[in-house]
Amino acid sequence: MNKPKIVILGAGYGGIITSKSLEKLLKSGEADVTLINKHEYHYITTQLHKTVVGTAADRQIAMSIPELINPSKTHFLQATVSSVNIHKQEVVLDGGDTVPYDYLLIALGFEVETYGTPGIKENAFEIRSFRSSKAIYNQIIKQFNLYKQDQDPSHLTLVVAGGGFTGVEMLGEFADGLPKLCKEHNIPYEKVKIVAIEAAPSVLPFFPKRSIEYTTEVLEKMNIELITGRKILECTPEKVVIEPNCDIPTRTLIWSCGVKGNTIVHHWGLPIERGKIAVDSNLRVKNMKNVFSLGDCSLFMKDEKNALAPTAQVALQQAPVCAKNIIASIRGESLKAFEYHHKGSVASIGLKSGVGKVGSVRLSGLIGAFMKLVIEARYLFNLGGPSLILKQHLGVDHAPLKTTAKSKIN
Repeated sequence: MNKPKIVILGAGYGGIITSKSLEKLLKSGEADVTLINKHEYHYITTQLHKTVVGTAADRQIAMSIPELINPSKTHFLQATVSSVNIHKQEVVLDGGDTVPYDYLLIALGFEVETYGTPGIKENAFEIRSFRSSKAIYNQIIKQFNLYKQDQDPSHLTLVVAGGGFTGVEMLGEFADGLPKLCKEHNIPYEKVKIVAIEAAPSVLPFFPKRSIEYTTEVLEKMNIELITGRKILECTPEKVVIEPNCDIPTRTLIWSCGVKGNTIVHHWGLPIERGKIAVDSNLRVKNMKNVFSLGDCSLFMKDEKNALAPTAQVALQQAPVCAKNIIASIRGESLKAFEYHHKGSVASIGLKSGVGKVGSVRLSGLIGAFMKLVIEARYLFNLGGPSLILKQHLGVDHAPLKTTAKSKIN
């Protein structure tokens, strides 16, 4: 009898942790597991801002997938998924090759939401992946070199759109990391201008008032210009236009204003609701017994009206439950309903400051920054144990990771 074939699409938080959980829970020879990802690395999404400024080695953010999995239990296939044929139960790859499955997990993450703002897709940069974050780093170096030629201040004006967690962490990393980067490239840091734009009345609008006030104070002390309550109307290669039709000359706009589920899944004959794959309480795609989905590309309703937010914390909690339910499906056992338990949220604001809330406890300052480090260390521990933590901090390869990041025309 042939062993069931489990295929996992995507090696983000949800995909990689599900594969690790399957390695622990499957009996020897019980199933064949294939993990498909378009890059050979798994990246820590919540640390991508460090890649933008070069404050962390590439391999501290992007880790080799073959080194994270057990090759005797999980087969890794580096390939780009083109489509899924639900009726034939096979994954179609770019180039036409197919991978058959008996059980499928779709964990293909998110795309950036531009809300139809003119010029964003063509001219803005995204903190979306390791590759896109590396493109921002290359863009900054490029603008440094152009500034030396014409002294145009727009080359040294960096604009961050979005005052949520990603935007705030990017701003803090800029304030901490740019002085060193400027020194390395002989650029006067005092000439650099960092601008934050948020359409809501404040940064971190979903946080308590005291946390918002603390974050605002820290960013202002970092000499970051905060523009709140004003939307971006347009982005061109030379400027950003904000309400009410005001120009900010810049060559670098970093867009962190929201995400949506990966739209590639819309063409596979799956039930799509609110732009995402609709799943039931067991993380199975609705009306399908052998197809599962989790993370940012799936829609899990926590009640009749509200869906779970697309966060790393959600995907990390879904992954082990999904692994157990895939195995339960193979064994003909009852599946477990997924229950989400919010464990708090923490954002770093540079190396020495952070802000967050864990339960009823509000965190700020060094304690907030330390808690963010604890959260990241805990993830590394779950991914690879103490040895991975030590490797990432003491023995990581510092050679640059080669990417084929596309640059913008500006």
